[in-house]
Amino acid sequence: MTIEFRDLHKSFGAQHVLRGLTMTIERGEVFFIIGTSGVGKSVTIKHLVGLLQPDSGEILVDGKPVHGLAEREYYPLRKRLGMVFQHSTLFDSLTVLDNVALPLRKHQRMRMSAAREAAKERLAVVQMERYADRWPAELSSGMRKRVAIARTLTLEPQYVLFDEPTTGLDPVSARRVDEMIKRLQTLDVTSVVVSHDLTSIFTIADRIAFIYQGQAHIIGTPEQLRAADDPIVQQFISGRSDGPMETPGF
Repeated sequence: MTIEFRDLHKSFGAQHVLRGLTMTIERGEVFFIIGTSGVGKSVTIKHLVGLLQPDSGEILVDGKPVHGLAEREYYPLRKRLGMVFQHSTLFDSLTVLDNVALPLRKHQRMRMSAAREAAKERLAVVQMERYADRWPAELSSGMRKRVAIARTLTLEPQYVLFDEPTTGLDPVSARRVDEMIKRLQTLDVTSVVVSHDLTSIFTIADRIAFIYQGQAHIIGTPEQLRAADDPIVQQFISGRSDGPMETPGF
């Protein structure tokens, strides 16, 4: 199982965000997409689930094109590609347990009792089963994020896409989310993570794609990025404001 981006282009008005993005994500890895704000990281993963369509280029999942599909054709694909948004998007009117059970009720037509039993299993994976009867408003941001991951896992996706999963979290909560993402490998899940969090990037990533000027400027392991003799990469890693990197206006 792989995800492939081939010469992907995407513009918003006069802003040409992706300019020939090409990269391959392999089965079972934790793959990070990094770069400065506005460089097109979130834009890239939104193409996978049909939230955006490319201007040109190809996107393949397990060898099959997934760009340009009709809306209904994305339904089975979205069961295989779960997405955890930057904001957890839980329903405040539902308990934690019923939030996680909802996809099973909606997509697999499970009875409430069966859906709740399956939801409890997914909450256990993210160590949130003891909070099953709580309301989202009673949870911390990090706990809500873990519930959102559990909800995504209910349909047993092969790929999970994370958009800035640790943004806004305290360091302890952020590391717990990192642990959850890494643990998904034991479920044979491939994780694609958009992030600015250098601790996450260099702790749990198997490989990293550094996006610059709409292309994959460099792809490699954390060790390869640290050792890269590239001023643009080193400026990002060190957090320096001086150097050749431009900040996009998008």
